[in-house]
Amino acid sequence: MKKKIAVLLALVLLVSFMAVGFSGCGNRGEYINVYNWGEYIDEELIDKFEEETGITVNYVTSATCEEMYAKVKNGGVAFDLVVPSDYMVSRMIEEGMLEPLNYDNIPNAQYVDENFLNPTYDPTGEYSMPYLWGTVGIIYNTDMVDESDLGSWDILWNEKYENQILMFDNSRDALGIALKSLGYSYNIEDEDVLRQAADLLIQQKPLVQAYVMDQIFDKMESGEAAVAPYYTGDYYLMIDEISEGEAPLGYYVPKEGSNMYVDAMCIPQGTQNKEGAEAFINFMLDPENMAQNTEWVCYSTAETAARELLPDNMKNNQDMYPSAEKLAIFENYLNLKKDIRKLYDALWIEIMSS
Repeated sequence: MKKKIAVLLALVLLVSFMAVGFSGCGNRGEYINVYNWGEYIDEELIDKFEEETGITVNYVTSATCEEMYAKVKNGGVAFDLVVPSDYMVSRMIEEGMLEPLNYDNIPNAQYVDENFLNPTYDPTGEYSMPYLWGTVGIIYNTDMVDESDLGSWDILWNEKYENQILMFDNSRDALGIALKSLGYSYNIEDEDVLRQAADLLIQQKPLVQAYVMDQIFDKMESGEAAVAPYYTGDYYLMIDEISEGEAPLGYYVPKEGSNMYVDAMCIPQGTQNKEGAEAFINFMLDPENMAQNTEWVCYSTAETAARELLPDNMKNNQDMYPSAEKLAIFENYLNLKKDIRKLYDALWIEIMSS
């Protein structure tokens, strides 16, 4: 199964990263340290990039944007390329953590769909290039969940599924779901409303089997859990990987609305190989490479040319590429004020310790 191979690859590359990236040995121009999400690249492309450029890729993964931000901020390791989500790109720009990109080294930027250029999180387009994008919905076991319970975020508070509910293991997504279920924007900064959302998550906690990120794959595929919020691309990756005897899965977008996000390639301040990182960005933006990666990870590409190279069942999939009308129900995360981010952290600690 692809995800199992990806986990093994991450472990192998982590050993390489520790041996090379932390030791300081060798010519820095001969390798780049890439920090990306788990289950988020076709390992064949890493091999291809290394063969074409002679640059070794030390590839490590993160489970959340907040974890990625903390490691880059602390500066213990000089990463050359990171792939944060939109709102975190905005925060990193605000805090002076990213290098401007040299477009002369990224000619394949020409293939990025104009709808993804100069986005709200990077208005000048100086600091980021879209990697992949997607949406969030509810993944459920069709044998364990009653059809009458589908359609809303409320299913995550349904006592019928006690100890069969999975929940995001990070404050922004978890509180965001609670906010949506209460009818509010993901980006509201009203302290009283945020406390209402936290109280709702505390009420939910006795029903939750586990707070997870990548662990969702094993739990949902094995039938260990009945329902979980997660990324659309991962639902289709699970469907692609399900073997005979594993859990049958379904998916829907809650009627209250959900999150649309863009994960972007950025170069942190302190990089030791900026040109190598830009070479990697340019390589990933090549339509053939992007199409291969998109097909492998089951997320959505921001390139029209790459999308045209996908199989019909992907490029015409309305979950992966919703119409403008369907996209109206989705909302992007915005970078929140510093005091609100601190409140999120405090509320999350309160929820987890309740």
